[in-house]
Amino acid sequence: MTHGSYYTQVAIIGGGISGTALLFMLSRYTEIESITLFEKYNRPATLNSSAKANSQTLHIGDIETNYDYEKAKKVSASSSMVANFITHFNYEDTIGFRKPKMVLAVGEEEIAELRARYKTFKVLFPYLELWDAKVLEVIEPMLTKGRKEPILAMGTKNKITTVDFGKLSQTFIDLSQKESCTVDLNFGMEVTKITKKWDKFLISTNRGEFMSEVVVVDAGAHSLLFAHEMGYGDDYAMLPIGGSFYFAKKQLLNAKVYTMQNPKLPFAAVHGDPDLTADGKTRFGPTAFAMLALERYHHMEILNLFDLLSIDRSVLGVYYDLMKDEDIRAYIMRNFAHELPGIGNEFFIKEVQKLIPTLHSDDIEYADGYGGMRPQIIDKKAKKLLLGEAKINTGAGIIFNMTPSPGASSCLGNAFEDAKILCDFLGVDLLKRKIKKELCDEKEYCYVNQQQNR
Repeated sequence: MTHGSYYTQVAIIGGGISGTALLFMLSRYTEIESITLFEKYNRPATLNSSAKANSQTLHIGDIETNYDYEKAKKVSASSSMVANFITHFNYEDTIGFRKPKMVLAVGEEEIAELRARYKTFKVLFPYLELWDAKVLEVIEPMLTKGRKEPILAMGTKNKITTVDFGKLSQTFIDLSQKESCTVDLNFGMEVTKITKKWDKFLISTNRGEFMSEVVVVDAGAHSLLFAHEMGYGDDYAMLPIGGSFYFAKKQLLNAKVYTMQNPKLPFAAVHGDPDLTADGKTRFGPTAFAMLALERYHHMEILNLFDLLSIDRSVLGVYYDLMKDEDIRAYIMRNFAHELPGIGNEFFIKEVQKLIPTLHSDDIEYADGYGGMRPQIIDKKAKKLLLGEAKINTGAGIIFNMTPSPGASSCLGNAFEDAKILCDFLGVDLLKRKIKKELCDEKEYCYVNQQQNR
């Protein structure tokens, strides 16, 4: 931990992948002179950016069937910045890994949907291939063994698909300290309050006060709490969603294998991954269930939780609309059953058998200590659940970022958006040519070009 002055040009609250990506973006690609990072835990990326909280997938939009074409186009352009960073700065096989990935269609109806999707998305992702059962029997034999239904997969074999986002967060910090701007790191320092003082912001912490010209809050669910305390985001409430995983006790897959999305369900379909943190195991998940917490395995003040739940007629209306749909209601009940101690695997095995038919409940175990929170934002005015990004740009020098999806994959794209806002506000230059050279590929939908044209 280092201490600089108690004044900083930019304050970033939150040391996960989003906050550290912004730190790197501002230190390397702008003329900002001083940046201070606040993180309440003693090291970066301990919560949702941790390898235990998610399966460390670089989401591109090619096999994620819960993305429509326009979202896939945006996500691809943003996520490619992470892949290009890994390649440009020589972090392949230490932070980013080339592994096969695919989405599996089971049964004639899903196969027809996948073929139609392939025809459309092949324009955006020309490297995609279709693999029938004969091909899959060679490259992923466990998908075909003992299976009666017809199957088809769409995937790719040679892209960066897996990223250790915890290591990436630390790398962003390390590289930022080599730049010419002053970087002040404050780990183990919890921000307790943000207030506007004159034309600047007073940041109160458990270890003193700081002044900053601009602030970005990248604190996950807590971002909305800070926004509410400052009088912003009153039209937003939060539905805290937790996720867990199961392990198979040996490595059964070579590739990341996703299942087709039920368009009625608001959360991503179950997938299987060769685990990045537990050698020789295969991870299945995630489950998705509502829980009264904002951090998995950490407690918080109940008054703060009630503030974020913000339960009123409009919020209850969103809950009602979710529960009245039979498919969603059944999904919620199934996922509740997946969390039952000792017998959850008896229920979850049915999800896993869509991927690997020969597995039995005794072959999987609850991944204790794995899983995270993905609080979902409810737009009270529109009376709907927001499944994508939620950002409050106040226009007054403070930005609140909440549960962007996919947050880790789009961390550099989101950081670029915030950097543009901050540089405009502060009147400093953003080095877009340098960003394009180092973080963009040659595609016409380069994320920097997309944002410039908005």
